[in-house]
Amino acid sequence: MTGPGESDIWDTRPVSSAAIAGCPVEWAGQSLLLLPDRALWWPSGGVLFIADLHLGKAATYRALGQPVPGGTTQENLDRVDALIARMAPTQIVFLGDFLHAVQARTPTVLAALAAWRARHARLGMTLVRGNHDSRAGDPPPSLDIAVVDEPFLLGPFACCHHPQTHPTHFVLAGHVHPACRLHGPGRDRLRLPCFVHEAGQAILPAFGEFTGGWQVTPAPGRRFYGVGGESVWALPPDSTPAQRRA
Repeated sequence: MTGPGESDIWDTRPVSSAAIAGCPVEWAGQSLLLLPDRALWWPSGGVLFIADLHLGKAATYRALGQPVPGGTTQENLDRVDALIARMAPTQIVFLGDFLHAVQARTPTVLAALAAWRARHARLGMTLVRGNHDSRAGDPPPSLDIAVVDEPFLLGPFACCHHPQTHPTHFVLAGHVHPACRLHGPGRDRLRLPCFVHEAGQAILPAFGEFTGGWQVTPAPGRRFYGVGGESVWALPPDSTPAQRRA
């Protein structure tokens, strides 16, 4: 929950082609772009990294009797469509938690996934299993998504779901749904999804709708990149106060 004067920015509108392309960074000797769509683009590899879609999460809540509105799965897939159209990747690597739960495997969700995959039948896709994938099960084989356990080594990167270190590769992970908090005048506060970078690894924000976020503790050597509107920007080291549960 948010306090007085505090707001959350989880803007998931597709970013127009005329908007800022992303925040450039160099990790593991590679030039990368942190995208305002809450995804990571590796231009020289032609790879788009996406963490934590949690497809079918709203359907899961409805199956449990929670009055949650529908449509988030299609919104997520539309946003992936927009990224594919803009970046023209040769491969997408999903860093875990593709489906939210067994209850997510409804006819509506599976039909939307089948239609989406058919639109991108020639695009290589790999899912690195996350904790929700172990409960929801792998995507249907008809989707032709390669499924692997972490770490999945790709170039200089160890593609994982859980944040961790690797002896030889730079880790790209998700799982945490990282968020940071900014303070303005008076009691004005703003919580944003963010990318987090520290020695040997980076954590991507959750891509999916209806996922929320966990405020990450500032620490020496840890950098935050805020995501808001159509921009991603590096935050000063002293801009994120101590962690508290949001």
